Amino acid sequence: MKNRYKKGQDVQQEFGGPVMKVIGFEPELIENVITQWEDEQGTVITGKFMDSVLVPAAQ
Repeated sequence: MKNRYKKGQDVQQEFGGPVMKVIGFEPELIENVITQWEDEQGTVITGKFMDSVLVPAAQ
């Protein structure tokens, strides 16, 4: 399955939330897009999302 996003691309969840950077993919999993972002305290958070719940981040 082809990914809609590229490594390094900024994305957001479809209904809002933080701007996240795509850092990798796990094609064998349903939540196959690995993202990373920083919260208000500066903590770096890594998350996994389904491709279909993400949209390109507004510039």
